[in-house]
Amino acid sequence: MILRRTAAWFVAVTGALVAVSGRARAHVRYVTEGSGDPVDAIRFVVDVLGDPVNAALFAGGGLALAATVAGYLRFRPAAYDLAVLRTTLQEYVDLVPWMLRLSVGLPLVGAGFAGYFFSPAVPAVTRLFQVGIGFFLLFGFATRFVAAIGLIGYLVRLPFDPLLLLASEYVGALLAIVLVGSGRPSADQMFKELADNDRTMYSEIDPVRGVSRRFDALVSPYEDYAATAVRIALGVNFIILGFVEKLLNPGRALQVVEKYDLTAVVPVEPGMWVVGAGLTEMALGFILILGLFTRASAAVAFVLFTTTLFGLPDDPVIAHISLFGLASLLFITGSGPLALDNWLHGRTATVDTSTTGTEEATDVEEAPAGDVGAGGPSESE
Repeated sequence: MILRRTAAWFVAVTGALVAVSGRARAHVRYVTEGSGDPVDAIRFVVDVLGDPVNAALFAGGGLALAATVAGYLRFRPAAYDLAVLRTTLQEYVDLVPWMLRLSVGLPLVGAGFAGYFFSPAVPAVTRLFQVGIGFFLLFGFATRFVAAIGLIGYLVRLPFDPLLLLASEYVGALLAIVLVGSGRPSADQMFKELADNDRTMYSEIDPVRGVSRRFDALVSPYEDYAATAVRIALGVNFIILGFVEKLLNPGRALQVVEKYDLTAVVPVEPGMWVVGAGLTEMALGFILILGLFTRASAAVAFVLFTTTLFGLPDDPVIAHISLFGLASLLFITGSGPLALDNWLHGRTATVDTSTTGTEEATDVEEAPAGDVGAGGPSESE
């Protein structure tokens, strides 16, 4: 079942990439001028990978990664340490709605004042829309409704501006907010406490308590899928970055390598830089969509974002706050449902936190994904 659904996602992602490939420009657009020298994308990739040195580097890197993964699955080093880490992270799960609101609200306010619509590549029709959505999310007021409005606004404009795919992470983030709600601290939570206390004046006049309760009951069975939505959206974003930004636009990507002298950081030829970065981002995107080693993948994603932040100093950082937040969220929650992490069970250590210390429970199989709103999903890492 998981594999069939994953295949469907691959088809959808590929179709979206093909549809947008003729028009899209990704984050390198923000730090370069012009489109660079015309470069045939297919010939460029073939020439780079056809070089014996580059081919050996790719093959060696792939084999090293495969050996590392196989060795980990076979020997499970630091299994108890990872179990302690997962138990610790589960204590932060109740903060996930707040993290989502900050990760979306802050960049939307910034986008509104800067005059672009979700992505710096798309001009805003009106700044008030995003500023309003952003502030409502930051305050946590009418959170699910506001997130739904923001998601609808994005999807309505997407057919007219395919460049919005460059900000595809917002789809998963806004959908996740609809699923998990405002959490705490939030204005919604404060008003809910007032409305639920029959002795308050507000409980007599609250206009939305009935609707809120019915909607909570409707979506609560699906709260687990918030992490799934974020994971898939972030994975799609990585695939777009690698495929459209670099492999389909090597001329512009080569401009970035030259502008920031990236070959001095990693001493390989510029073409190898572009193809290597593109394939790495695409691989990370597919791994996230599959839900394989999700926390480790999220950590790698966070490192890549941080490297970009310091490596491209004139890149509009405010536009990418959402990426940092979503990667951090996945590190806390893990994969969520519909992930290979939940299928790839293994013998691993668990932690008994009911005592003053931590005691290892021997050789138990991991539990399936749990409720994001309660204990968070566990995964094979």
